[in-house]
Amino acid sequence: MNSSAEKYKINRSRPTIGITGPDKGGGVAWFFTALGVRLAGGKPVRITPSNPRTADGLQGLIVGGGADVDPSTYQQEHVIDEYLARTIHHPKKNIFQKIGRFTRWVYYPALFFLRKAFSRKKQWNIDKARDHLEFQLIDQAVKKNLPIMGICRGSQLLNVYFRGTLYQDINTFYLEEPNPTSIFPVKRVYIKSGSKLEKVLGVQQLTVNALHHQAVKDPGKDVAIVAREANEVPQAIESLEQDYIVGVQWHPEYLPQQKVQRRLFKMLVQKAREVRLQIEDQDVQHALSKPIAPELKEMEQLEQASLNRGLNNL
Repeated sequence: MNSSAEKYKINRSRPTIGITGPDKGGGVAWFFTALGVRLAGGKPVRITPSNPRTADGLQGLIVGGGADVDPSTYQQEHVIDEYLARTIHHPKKNIFQKIGRFTRWVYYPALFFLRKAFSRKKQWNIDKARDHLEFQLIDQAVKKNLPIMGICRGSQLLNVYFRGTLYQDINTFYLEEPNPTSIFPVKRVYIKSGSKLEKVLGVQQLTVNALHHQAVKDPGKDVAIVAREANEVPQAIESLEQDYIVGVQWHPEYLPQQKVQRRLFKMLVQKAREVRLQIEDQDVQHALSKPIAPELKEMEQLEQASLNRGLNNL
């Protein structure tokens, strides 16, 4: 009896953080997201549709982005040119400054080739099993007031859970300039003053990467858009009612060398240490037995319609 009770005791020194992902692909995303959790003092647990485990109980949740799709399908030539312009081709830097900046930036090409080595060829489909799993995990986390971070599509799913809507394709916002899609930090994001996100990051603007073609449109119930690009494309959301629910459109897991990005993981783990409840195996099994949520069905129908029209969404 004692060992059974100890198994499900909330771990406040090293809280367990569930990280969702697909059954196939997603290995690189898992590695870097788990690294972010470990650096913040948490214990990461990988959760997929075929393995919906909770280990010793989840005290926090990260709803991950899409699987690792072949980078050659979205890495754009002008982004590489911009990278070179900022490093070895920079006209206002001496040779030592150029080498130093190049060394700091060499991380991104390394990540690019790592993703390429472990990625899958482009296969645009809807992972209904993963959607259902993540939606139900969000539901459990919300009901138990656990901290949640949504990354890229995970942020979009958070908004759908709270009955918000999505832009199926954001390219209409980029009529005068191209929409950069890259693991490189190429987009300037402006954080809403006074928001939880601003307090966590400690800045009002930052440059982020971008691997998405969808975005939040109308925020859900008690959800606020708290970061945008200059052209008003939403880049982050947060709950106004829950203690800590944040969704970011960029991928902070691929920017572990930036202290400001590590703060997102640090706050999630910090909040996880303060929870009173946790998600356990029986909670997940009960949740997965529920029918598909109407909000999820509607989202998948819209996504399928976009795919049928040839809009490729990550």
